[in-house]
Amino acid sequence: MPTPSHSEILVDEIASPIGRIVIAAREGRLCALEFGRARVARTVSARYGRTRLVRARNPFGISARIRAYLAGRLTALDRIAVDTGGTAFQRRVWQALRRIRPGRTRSYGALARALGYGAAARAVGAANGRNSISIVVPCHRLIGGDASLTGYGGGLWRKEWLLRHEGAAAPRGGPAATTETRAPGRRSNARRRSPR
Repeated sequence: MPTPSHSEILVDEIASPIGRIVIAAREGRLCALEFGRARVARTVSARYGRTRLVRARNPFGISARIRAYLAGRLTALDRIAVDTGGTAFQRRVWQALRRIRPGRTRSYGALARALGYGAAARAVGAANGRNSISIVVPCHRLIGGDASLTGYGGGLWRKEWLLRHEGAAAPRGGPAATTETRAPGRRSNARRRSPR
């Protein structure tokens, strides 16, 4: 594996049942996990400015841990060090997300209350939406106050797959109650729900 300079970020691609996962890492930490090269490039550029993306196989052992998770070792992600960036509030939300165990979900409102922010469910939802380290910082484990699936940057069909993979109970109302619960190319007429 190449040793990156401060202006280099190592990237790798992982085939998965939910599409190509692209990761970016530097200094031993995962700094982005997205579904597609262009999204990772935008995320890295926004956070670090001018950098060079260097292809690397299994940077810092991160790709192997993600593959293990996809193969069913759900706790394989726990030891991946992350560099999330973000504001102090966002970092608190993202740290709390990592404490939600596989197979469990929590509502936006419940997470806001647990963090001491009472009725700040929408602020928690906004922080969740800014998470650029999907799956490892498990934003997919947040659901609506009525137990329905709500927004997910990678598409609700991926969120549903991840929750089922982890053994979480099916969201209330099932796929028909959400948008984008199917793979791309298939349309859903369901309405979007806002986080609660």
